[in-house]
Amino acid sequence: MTSILFARTSSRAAFALMIASLLGLSPLLQAADKPSAAPVQGAESDYSLTLKQLGRRDAMNLQGVEASDSVNFDIRADQVVTGAQLLLNYSYSPALLAELSQINVLVNDEVAASLPLPKEGAGIPQQKLVQIPPHLITEFNRLRLQFIGHYTMSCEDPLHSSLWAKISNSSELKVQVSPILLKDDLALLPLPFFDKRDARQVSLPFVFATAPDNATLEAAATLSSWFGALASYRGATFPATFGTIPAKGNAIVLVLSPDAVDVNGIKVAQATGPTLSLIANPNDPLGKLLIVSGRDSAELKRAATAVALGSPVLAGSSVVIDKLESLAPRRPYDAPNWLPSDRPVRLGELVDLKKLNVQGYNPGAIGIDLQLPPDLFNWREEGVPLHLKYRYTPQQVSSNSSLLVGLDDVFMKSMPLPSITNLGDGKSLLSMMQKDQTLPREATMLLPISSASPKSKLQLRFMYDYIKEGECRDIIVDNMRGAIDPDSTLDVTGYQHFIAMPNLGVFNDAGFPFTRLADLSESAVVMPDHFGADELNAYLTVMGRFGESTGYPATAVKVVQAKDVQSVADKDLLVLSTGDEQPLLKQWQQYLPATVDGPQHHFKLSDLPHYVSTWISPDAEANKHSANAAISFNSLSSSTWFAGFESPLKAGRSVVLISSSKPEGLQAATAVLIGGDEYKDSIQGSLAVVQGTQVSSLVADQQYYVGKLGPFKYVQWQLSQHLGWMLVITFLGLAIMTCLVYLALRARAKRRLA
Repeated sequence: MTSILFARTSSRAAFALMIASLLGLSPLLQAADKPSAAPVQGAESDYSLTLKQLGRRDAMNLQGVEASDSVNFDIRADQVVTGAQLLLNYSYSPALLAELSQINVLVNDEVAASLPLPKEGAGIPQQKLVQIPPHLITEFNRLRLQFIGHYTMSCEDPLHSSLWAKISNSSELKVQVSPILLKDDLALLPLPFFDKRDARQVSLPFVFATAPDNATLEAAATLSSWFGALASYRGATFPATFGTIPAKGNAIVLVLSPDAVDVNGIKVAQATGPTLSLIANPNDPLGKLLIVSGRDSAELKRAATAVALGSPVLAGSSVVIDKLESLAPRRPYDAPNWLPSDRPVRLGELVDLKKLNVQGYNPGAIGIDLQLPPDLFNWREEGVPLHLKYRYTPQQVSSNSSLLVGLDDVFMKSMPLPSITNLGDGKSLLSMMQKDQTLPREATMLLPISSASPKSKLQLRFMYDYIKEGECRDIIVDNMRGAIDPDSTLDVTGYQHFIAMPNLGVFNDAGFPFTRLADLSESAVVMPDHFGADELNAYLTVMGRFGESTGYPATAVKVVQAKDVQSVADKDLLVLSTGDEQPLLKQWQQYLPATVDGPQHHFKLSDLPHYVSTWISPDAEANKHSANAAISFNSLSSSTWFAGFESPLKAGRSVVLISSSKPEGLQAATAVLIGGDEYKDSIQGSLAVVQGTQVSSLVADQQYYVGKLGPFKYVQWQLSQHLGWMLVITFLGLAIMTCLVYLALRARAKRRLA
């Protein structure tokens, strides 16, 4: 898909853009490399991130005479570091010799501190605040923890079990920064509104000049989903206000008006077309406002789309979009973040090539994120073909060296890494040895995905056997290498798209079925008749979640109210409801597993807790657990819940309802969608009730399906669900075959007798 953007800029900006184009350089790169001003004095701030927030899922287990592990951390382009500390939580072996053992803290391979390991602290949790010199910290950084341990003054086993140290992922990196004042230049986008170097959750306010109409909301969805896609794992929220500029920080301002507008003291000039302007926040000179404006809805949506798809070529403080070519229609399941299901996928497309190469005896797993289409039909499928091409350093002698394959921390298969003496036809294989002394190999395996979630991780770990040479001869020569060829492939083309619905689990994980088309062209949002900031917050945050799933902005979503719902009958519907402001709750009451009428709450209950394992079953009967109880009660507290059901307007289309008795209750709904460590359960089933950080999911009848199976597969699957019909058809088939054989033999007998 290609979009072409034409913009009017000042002559100077246009000249710069032309030169950048001739040189094949993006204005974004040029601007980001050259901050326009020195750090602002007296405006320092600080923040902290745990190692877990920096991507370390588990503790660092350091073993052997020398071992290390690391995490990356980056500094925003509009900040400079003035100070940093590492609050280290760790423990170490009681067997270590204090005078020979230590933990080194390194930043970008420079030693920031060396921690002794005294006997009196051994075996119990320790905490130490380490000062990190600011000059060691650059834009992109690697924090490495190195353990050096010894348990004897004489000969020792370099991999002895007593040589260990453990670094908790609760260890905290604290950073003090001073802001850099950036110039008003659209070439910096998405800076300063989003910086990939910042690992914290994104919170970006949206300011609407007036109460937004549906077109303005559609433009806002394009922007919030774009920022949600950029935020990725960080998560993003979008607080909304009407005509109020935030007192601090950055914000997106949307203006739909044919005339000049005053937004909280900011004079927005009369638009001459789809216009984008970047200005300083009048309430905070360090903050920026991106003003997206247009004379009508078409222009406003065009300006928003230009930001989401054309930001790399923008330049200057203000531009007017002359032309934005129509976007090619999206195809189902072509979301950039999703694993393609129409062709084999190279592993090199899914991960940085540098991460496919490791070295050392125990180098850790190579992790490859897989975002699977959530509706892959895995009934009686053997698994996804994984064709691995890999290289490794063959040892002279070994018996247990292997390449381990896992999925979501579940072991799948072990493939041996033969030593030179165990290669069989060793001479021919050794002739294939490459210059780096690695031997290329290939293997194909079937990777079962029946229990895999839409967001999964493929893990490949080279494990080398350590051969004991004898006392005082055990030396680790850390020259072992392993590499996964980027041309290795994963192929899900054999799977068809078919899933039992409703299933709030796939909505929570991947935004399905709305994200089936990345631009949401077959989706519509039904807003309450009268909505405020809380409803807008929820709407924009959900759109951001969709963008996070697909990696693409929602450029084609429709927004309507209940009175116009028939105009979007052929789409999947996301319905937002607060209080009595959503007429569809009464119109569709018979389809809902829950209703709220003021303080009156009514819920249909099932025996879900006993059938957790069947949530993702493709078997309709296995998923049917009709409501076997109902409860009604009066409560003045906020009640928040999700519900999924088939659209009453068109068979095969889905409705997901996010409802709360009070507007502020929608914040709990969006919070559970973003998730976090405080949530022990996630949204599942057909009804999910949210009470603070507690999520209770219920399952009712699953009555419809989304997707399509091939004729043979469909018949085979249907027969497996209905044993009686299968027996009848089998009997009829045998009877017909018997008759045919009888008639054939009789005819042959007549010919012989004649």
